[in-house]
Amino acid sequence: MRTDIIRRRIAYSILLAAYAFLISPLIVVAAASLDTGSTFAARFPPLTVGLRWYLEIPGKYWQALSVSLTAAAIASVISGALGVMAALGIVRGKVPGTELLRAFFRIPLQIPLVVTGVVFLQFYYGFQTLVGLELAATLPGLIIAYVFVGTPYTVGTVAALLERLSPRLDEAAAILGCSRWQTFWLVTFPIIRPSLIAGMLYAFVVAFGDVPLSIFLSSPSYTTLPVEIFQTLQFDFNPTVLAVSTLVAVMSVISLWMIQRLVGLDMVPR
Repeated sequence: MRTDIIRRRIAYSILLAAYAFLISPLIVVAAASLDTGSTFAARFPPLTVGLRWYLEIPGKYWQALSVSLTAAAIASVISGALGVMAALGIVRGKVPGTELLRAFFRIPLQIPLVVTGVVFLQFYYGFQTLVGLELAATLPGLIIAYVFVGTPYTVGTVAALLERLSPRLDEAAAILGCSRWQTFWLVTFPIIRPSLIAGMLYAFVVAFGDVPLSIFLSSPSYTTLPVEIFQTLQFDFNPTVLAVSTLVAVMSVISLWMIQRLVGLDMVPR
């Protein structure tokens, strides 16, 4: 009994240390953003506390935030739709070479995002030369690149759940008179919805926080928030960056908590 207590305390200590390691950078950034006296460097702990840098956030950050949210949200929805269709084809379809299809959809995860950005930039320039349609440094161009990067996450999460889902449910729905569309919408989709939302969240987070890919496809009119922050830290540090980063972190935590409460990502059938 005593040994079990010691092991439990050691496990709790390791867990607490891991949480502290993960949360400590956010605590430092949030605390430094409240230091009204720091102008050229981040000071922790803060000497004078206030909301000065939150009130002085430049408009360029809000514009970049809207670009990031718009592009990441649209790309995650498109990635979700493509991921569901691809996962259904891989798991339920009778297509030869399903393992090759799985490997094909994992390719974007194996390519460094810097390389992906260069390839998309050159592809957009070539596409513009051939067709005359400009995609480089535009919002649609960003969305297409984000869909390329985010689709493997939705394919993986949905396919993993479909493999555990018994096909007898579809057969029972068909016996009861449901069409294929009704079977998917009323039976399959409610079951795979948590995994689909999880995959879309992965796609959204990857797109929203991307720098290596976005830096090649951004422009003065369409600059994402991570690129804007990166350029500020590289050329001209401003404490408002700390305030923006803190707000984004808080909004991310609140969004994940609301989604968990409303949808329940842990509601996976057994």
